[in-house]
Amino acid sequence: MAKPIRDPAVAGLFYPADARKLRATVGELLDAASGERPERDPKVLIVPHAGYVYSGAVAASAYATLAGLRRRVRSVLLLGPSHRVAFQGIAVPTAEAFATPLGRVEIDTALRDTALQIEGVCELDEAHRLEHSLEVQLPFLQSVLDDFRVLPLVVGDAAPANVATVIERLWGGSETLIVVSSDLSHYHDYSEARRIDSITVSAIERASGDLRPEQACGSRALNGLALSVRAHELRVATLDVRNSGDTAGPRDRVVGYGAFALFEEHAPREA
Repeated sequence: MAKPIRDPAVAGLFYPADARKLRATVGELLDAASGERPERDPKVLIVPHAGYVYSGAVAASAYATLAGLRRRVRSVLLLGPSHRVAFQGIAVPTAEAFATPLGRVEIDTALRDTALQIEGVCELDEAHRLEHSLEVQLPFLQSVLDDFRVLPLVVGDAAPANVATVIERLWGGSETLIVVSSDLSHYHDYSEARRIDSITVSAIERASGDLRPEQACGSRALNGLALSVRAHELRVATLDVRNSGDTAGPRDRVVGYGAFALFEEHAPREA
């Protein structure tokens, strides 16, 4: 029997549906973002999730920091907000793989089994079926990592402590990467968006844990992450902050984007 596959929902809308064009697009974004390798390899990335024409360059600035982890990362814990389905808790899919035009990404079933033992975590395919916040990260991950599995988690109405418990239980070692997907402010004029986003960026850098949905659509995941940032004494590096008015849209009604890499201060960079 064929394995159940979650098919792409936004290929051709948020990113190219043609594999060759998608590979070239992601490659160009990563090439433009690549710079000096950081002193340490990141444990956590925070990345935006709009269409690539709008936020792809910002997201690429985070994924470019993974060059040293291409062969090391084997599991990716991927958290993002629910845009279409309202529910309590945190949802994992029952599918055994997520598909993109670049191929299939297998689900880390061991991580899923562990997550399902945590109160508030449930199987809910409907939360994943049309959700773009996680899907748009996969082509980047497929481009910067070799052999990896993923556990996609859609965060619904979940308390920060619940999110933090999931992150802690699935933290792993250097073989596990954590990615939190979130845009920043939505639909303000350019100057107001920059003002709001500067406050949000400061809150993320300080791991304040008190973000509101109007500041970041992934605020619930980010507030849970903040507890782990403090527990592990992670250093937060802001890589890029822009909005759609800077990239491909008008400036009267913009969406904000930020990319961040979070490092364990005492973890050495892998050779």
